[in-house]
This record gives sequence, structure tokens and C-alpha cells, in this order.
Amino acid sequence: MVRGISVDKESFPIAGTFTISRGSKTEAEVVTCTISEDGHAGRGECVPYRRYGETLEGVVAAIEAMRSAVEDGIGRSELLGAMPAGAARNAIDCALWDLEAKRTGAAVSERLRLAPRALETAYTLSLGTPESMAAQARENAARPLLKVKIGGGDGDIERIRAVRQAAPVSRLVLDANEGWTDETVAANLAAAAELGVTLVEQPLPAGHDGILATIAHPVPVCADESVHEAKDLAALKGRYDAVNIKLDKAGGLTEALRLRDEARRLGFGVMVGCMVGTSLAMAPAVLLAQDADFVDLDGPLLLALDRVPGLTYQGSLVSPPERGLWG
Repeated sequence: MVRGISVDKESFPIAGTFTISRGSKTEAEVVTCTISEDGHAGRGECVPYRRYGETLEGVVAAIEAMRSAVEDGIGRSELLGAMPAGAARNAIDCALWDLEAKRTGAAVSERLRLAPRALETAYTLSLGTPESMAAQARENAARPLLKVKIGGGDGDIERIRAVRQAAPVSRLVLDANEGWTDETVAANLAAAAELGVTLVEQPLPAGHDGILATIAHPVPVCADESVHEAKDLAALKGRYDAVNIKLDKAGGLTEALRLRDEARRLGFGVMVGCMVGTSLAMAPAVLLAQDADFVDLDGPLLLALDRVPGLTYQGSLVSPPERGLWG
């Protein structure tokens, strides 16, 4: 066995500007890890996220620091103990899954005993004024599930109302990205219920969400920034009704599968989400999401340019990855 590893920084333009409560961006900056072995190559993509102290340079350095271990044949299970959860581990872990599939000829879906199907994904509306968000909603009113970025201070209820009027049939998931406060959360949840919202994601800052255990949940509340790995789940009981699993947070598909199974065991609903990345980042998540309650894997739909080959999207349906892309 002769193994090699390479890492690349890449940038993909976003169609317009993507805005959440923490800021805006016009391109998806990703890191791609490729692990080769005896003529086969596996790839994994990750998206460094500054919310967790990650940078492109830091993630590249973290992957490079694992060069000797990867070349010596480290496996996915050993990787869990060798690196912390995060984007760098995700890229290596997904590259190892892909390499195993290429080397053995057995697709990842076969290894997971899946007969994967196309999934209905949410489509994300960028944070803006009520008027601009209503315009986005009207353009996408035929989509069955819209994810609405809010949490921009005053005006969230007006934003929700404007989106609901513009997309009266769509199910709505609100994502506050930790932007609400103890003083606003109860009123905002009540307004969300009144407007027929299906789910509210991470209304309060991670680590400062204790009030969620003491107030009513007229709409189910989903943890995002508050959950990374399976070990985080026990502390969330009573505060959250569901969890959003992202490969970049969990540090790869291996841990994400454990997180999903433990979340189910503890009675949480499951969302599988993503950062803004390409089809290579979404591909393993599509397999993870086969039994999810909510799927939010629209990253490539937000890009002006995706990888080729990429995932196939038909409206809001995303098909499982072809072998030429991943797995």
C-alpha cells in the first residue's frame, strides 16, 4: 500500500450575496482533500467556518499535520481520536470513505446498506429586509420547503410575515443563527407558530440557551451551533426537539452517523444540513440524510458555479451522488 495526500483551497462564486445574522459573503471558500492509494483517489470537501474559529489556512495546516498518519494508513475510526471534530477532519474522513469505495468497488451506499433515493431539500432565503425576503420567497414559492434566515435584530416577525404571505403553501424553517435573545425568544416563537412555521433553528447562542428548557415550544426548536458530536446530545435534552447534523461540525461522515443514531435513540428529530459548498461536500450528506426529518442540502443551488460532475437537482429534489462525484 502506497498512500499520498494532497490539499487544495478552492473558491466558487455564489449567485448574488448570501447573508445571515453574522454577515454576508459572495463566494464559497472550500478546502479539498485528496487521498490516493495504488492508483485510486478519494476526495473530501470541507468548508472552514469562522464561527468555530476556523480559517482556510488553519484547516489546510490541520490536514497537512496529518500527512504522516494518513500515509501510514490511518483508518476512519482512528481518525476520530487523532483529530478534533471540525472541517479538517471532515475532509479527511470523507476522502477515506471515497477512497474505500474506489479501491473496493463497493459504493458507500452499499457499505451503509442503503438503497438511496432522491430527497426533498430546503431552499434558503438570505437575510434581508421584509420586502427583499418576500421577493425571494415569491421567486421560490413553488418549493415545498423554504429555510428563512432571520436573527437580524428588530423586524424578524415582519420578515416571517412577509415570507409567509409571499409563499403561502411552502413549509417554513426559520434559522436565527443564534440571533434572538432571552427577551425576544418567547414572542418570536409565538409569532412563528401563528404564521404556521414548521421548525425554528438555533434561536439563542450556544451555551446561553438554558431558557429553552423553561418556556413553551409552540414550534419545535432545533439545535445547530449547540451540537457537534454525539457526546453533546445529553445536555440538550429538554431544551431542543431536534438537531441539525452537519458534516463540517461533526468532523466527517463517520461521526455524523454516530450522532444521527444517538439522536434517534434519545428521541430528537433529525435535520441534515450543510455549509455553503459544492456538490462534493453535499454528496456524503445525501446518504446521511436518507431517513432525516428535514433535509437542507441546497449549497450547490446557491452557487453560480458548481463542480462537474455535480449532484442532480430537479426543483427541490436532490438525487444520490453518482460514483464519478463521490462514493
